[in-house]
Formats: sequence, structure tokens, C-alpha cells
Amino acid sequence: MSTPLPSLDQIRDAAARIAPHAIVTPVMRNAALDAMVGAQLHFKCENLQRGGAFKFRGACNAVWSLSDEEAARGVVTHSSGNHGNALAMAAATRGIAAHVIVPDGAVRAKLEAIERAGAILHRCIATTAAREAKAAEVQQATGANLVHPYADARVMAGQGTVVLELLQQCEGLDAIITPVGGGGLSSGCSITAHGVNPSIAMYGAEPAGADDTARSLASGARVEAFTPDTVCDGLRTLIGAPNFQAMREHRVEVITVTDQESIQAMRLLWQSLKLVVEVSSATVFAAVLKRREQFAGRRVGLVLTGGNVDIDDLPW
Repeated sequence: MSTPLPSLDQIRDAAARIAPHAIVTPVMRNAALDAMVGAQLHFKCENLQRGGAFKFRGACNAVWSLSDEEAARGVVTHSSGNHGNALAMAAATRGIAAHVIVPDGAVRAKLEAIERAGAILHRCIATTAAREAKAAEVQQATGANLVHPYADARVMAGQGTVVLELLQQCEGLDAIITPVGGGGLSSGCSITAHGVNPSIAMYGAEPAGADDTARSLASGARVEAFTPDTVCDGLRTLIGAPNFQAMREHRVEVITVTDQESIQAMRLLWQSLKLVVEVSSATVFAAVLKRREQFAGRRVGLVLTGGNVDIDDLPW
């Protein structure tokens, strides 16, 4: 059964649903970075969201969409870090159990955050198939509700609230760019942006070593054989089927960037904005730096998705 895509009305409902729990994150500007690319850059700081990432929005919407009977059985997901942490935190706001399947090799700081948030951790090997199989096993044993990290309409709707806020904070944006992993953020944000203003150009930033979305959009069919090779741990996931559908419908253009380009962008953001952002987040700025002529003279919204960095293991 295919996953339905959320409507703009459902995204607005999600915004109301998560309002008591989520943070309205700030938008930052920097004259030096504007001058560097010749554009007006508006950085949406989701690294300052609860749990240090935008993922809290989708997880919170999913948790508070459950009936009392469903919620009593708890929730389960698989996650390399930020979504698992977000779901554990969202579950805590409702006083229910959260089970999180984590793959081998996940960032230590993210695993520690998931445990601090109160989740029950289950480990598996680092493949999508293993993650999904373990989640199904836990779901069957506990009766918990599966909250998929990106291929879930409730999650997409929650992520789409990022752009609802951004468009209220910044009038007249010409373009919006988000990182692309599983596609939950890109799909939700594209639906929101084009529901409000169909003329906004939507972009995705993707690591060259995990460019399944770019290849899928180029071929018109979703790539399924996929082995990621990138330091962007939050973007190693295969694009979800409904997310790919949304990105095609909303004509999202994906720009691929090398790990070195993303690391350099990450350094610039730390130095200029004085913000801790993950290398996965920095892909959006790396993409604008790479395509300066494409963004020159435009008002661009860049979603900085998270700041959960292992300070003892920086990519430089």
C-alpha cells in the first residue's frame, strides 16, 4: 500500500498540534556570507530545535496524532540518530514508550542522546533491510506503532512546518534548499512551499557519495541498489518512495556536493554564524557555494537541519 502525501491543510494542522512542544527556530543572516555568494541567504536554524534537529517536528506530530489506545502501546522506529532521539523526546511528552532500532556504526553522541531521552535501544547491522526487519520484529512483539523516519505522512507533515515558519519569518523568498536523505524534509517542505507560493524554486542538497535521489530524478525511476559512502551520516538513507513521488511532483532540483565541499561549508558556518551545525546540514550552503551563478541575486532560504556533532570526532 502506498503512503499518501500530506496536504497543506494537514501540514497546518501539524503546526497547531506541535506548537505546545516544538520551538519556533530563528532565521539568521550574515553579510559576509551574502557577499561571498552574491545572494540574500536566510538560514533557518533547526539545529536549535528540541533535540538539536528538525526531526522533532515530524516525530511530535506523529506521536500526538495517535489515539489514546494507540499511544498506550508505544512507538517504534529505526534511526541512525536524530529521528530516534526526536521520537524518544516526543514520546516522553506523552508519557509513552519509544523503541529505537539503531544500526552499527551510528554516531556515539547521537546514540547517547537517544538513551538520555528515555528510549529502549535495539541494535542491528547497518543495512536498510536489517533496520526494517528489526523494527517489524519489535512491532510484532510489543504492538508499538511504527513511525517511519521519512515515508510517513504524519512525519512529512511535521517536517513541512519548517517552511510554514520560514515563509512567515521571511517574505519574498525565491528559492528554498534542504538537505536530502530519506526525503521526509524535502517532500514536506516542497508541499508547503508550493501550497503557499507555487513560484518558489525548490532544491535539495545531496552528498555525491549518496546521490541516489539525484540519480532517481534523472532516470525517472527510484534507484534501489544503493551503498552510501559519505561523512554525512544523516544523509546515507535511500530516498523513500512517497518522498521521491513528492519531489518529482514539485520539481525539486537536487545539487550534489562532495564531502570536502560540505566540510568546508560546515567550517564557514561555524566561523561566520557562530553555530554548531552537522556536516549533513552544511550541504545546503555547499550547494549554494557550488552554484553561485544559479543563486546570484536571489533570496534563498537554507534549512540548517541539525547540530548533533561529536565534538571529539570533527570531520576536520
